[in-house]
Amino acid sequence: MEETFDPSVVGGGAAPAADPHHGWQKVTYTKRQRRPQPPADPDRNRPSGLPHPADRSHVFDSLEQKARERRRAIESAAAAAEFAEAGDAKSRPAMAASDEEDDDSGAEVARGVQANSGQATTKEKQKKPKKPKVTVAEAAAKIDAADLATFLVEISATYESQQDIQLMRFADFFARSFASVSASQFPWAKMFKESPVAKIADIPVCHISESVYKTSVDWIALKSPEALCEFILWCLDSILIDLASQQSTVKVSKKLIQHSPSKAQVAIFVVLAMVLRRKPDSLISLLPKLKDNSQYHGQEKLLVIVWLFAQASQGDPVVGMYLWAHYLFPVVCGKSSGNPQSRDLVLQLVEGILSRPKARAILLNGAVRKGERLVPPNALDLLMRITLTAPTARVKATERFEVVYPTLRELALAGSPGTKTTRQAAQQLLPAAVQAIQEKNPELTKEAADIFIWCLSQNAECYRQWEKLHLENVDASIAVLQNLSSEWGKYSTKISPDALRETLKNLRAKNEEALSRSMDASKLTSIKDADRCCKAVLGKLTRTCGCMKSGIFVLVLAFGVYYAVNPGTELFNWEKLHVAFSSIQSS
Repeated sequence: MEETFDPSVVGGGAAPAADPHHGWQKVTYTKRQRRPQPPADPDRNRPSGLPHPADRSHVFDSLEQKARERRRAIESAAAAAEFAEAGDAKSRPAMAASDEEDDDSGAEVARGVQANSGQATTKEKQKKPKKPKVTVAEAAAKIDAADLATFLVEISATYESQQDIQLMRFADFFARSFASVSASQFPWAKMFKESPVAKIADIPVCHISESVYKTSVDWIALKSPEALCEFILWCLDSILIDLASQQSTVKVSKKLIQHSPSKAQVAIFVVLAMVLRRKPDSLISLLPKLKDNSQYHGQEKLLVIVWLFAQASQGDPVVGMYLWAHYLFPVVCGKSSGNPQSRDLVLQLVEGILSRPKARAILLNGAVRKGERLVPPNALDLLMRITLTAPTARVKATERFEVVYPTLRELALAGSPGTKTTRQAAQQLLPAAVQAIQEKNPELTKEAADIFIWCLSQNAECYRQWEKLHLENVDASIAVLQNLSSEWGKYSTKISPDALRETLKNLRAKNEEALSRSMDASKLTSIKDADRCCKAVLGKLTRTCGCMKSGIFVLVLAFGVYYAVNPGTELFNWEKLHVAFSSIQSS
């Protein structure tokens, strides 16, 4: 029902007074007819017993009935199976006995068949005989020196102007000679890791007969340095590629692999060793490439580099020391991250060089090689710091460095005084000595001060260097002056008194100028100590000069008296006088 408004009543005029709804009308809608519901059946089932279609309470009765029927069928089948099993249990032993007899007879037949087939297989397939393993020594013993000499003459004539090809053919000859040697007979990488340097230095050239070795090195001596350098690099690359192939983590390019015949590794080691022993200088020419090319860097390649240097040192210990001091020692021990294994290899090599007969005399004779020092100043500086380290920083290798240090120091400071190389070494060593003194290590300070004074005795320019470095390194000046004062008898004959006197005066002038400026107390104390040391050394220097003058005056007076008493005496031998005067001056 809904009420509606009649506008005619409101807008047209006044509504009749008798209208009680005031213009509103009531509208009524007819309700929708609902679906008639069937009458409730109290029995809910038809006379046939089935549920009424409208009754949904028994919709799953048929499914439940079928499930009950299946369950009863399964239970009856299980009961029948149990009954049958109980009946068969009585006859089972007899059947088992008969089955065993049948199985035995069948097994015998099967074994007979297998035996016959095995005999047939043995007759058809015979094992191939294993190839005998050939060692490096056995293969080397079969090389005939006459055949090698003939071969070298032929290739020298055929490739007369192509020495690089001659060297390749030379390597091919040994590759064919060692072709029967398998990799298991020459595990060079393993041998290098497990053997000392003294032993690997002879691998594998120790198996080559003396006649074959002499024939080879005599022929190698005729080749040009350029061809030998290229050949050495080729052999080294081949060895490193073979090393990389043994390490699964290393990748190499196909181009390099073509240069490395894996079956010829013994031959490559043999020919490379002979080349390096006969022409060790070739390796010095290759040092720049070894330094600049990262292909030759790395811990895993260090053993190969040590082997190379060991071969060169076998040919010439001077070259071996040069390679050690200029490349191997600074590269390995100059890094703070160096490991004990690397230091051990470095020490083994230098110990082997120094242990050779007459090694010291040979090395001192070649202390300066073609204008270069055998042990350069930077190597001596590094060696001094490693050997004379602080007590808390000592390691196992320190004692071994202490053994080789005196000889290496002697090599670094050897040379004729006043020569160009000696003067250059002095100018390079003096600043290094100043820095070493600043480390406040007593042993290192004493050694560095001694080297500082050696620099003064070798080059007058070192006095000027001292004056420039004085105020910034007052502690170093104090250490040097104290060393001069305490061991004046040792140093007084080695340095120029005039140059030293002038330098000490200049140092005192710098001290006075510095004291006139404002500075912290510690710096002021150091400068005062340095000035006091300068006075002490100047006093010793003055007394020494006075004693020398007095000695000369007394000597001249004695000669005058002698001639006055003996006027007929022959003239004095002035050469003897010069010798006597020199002895007095040196005392």
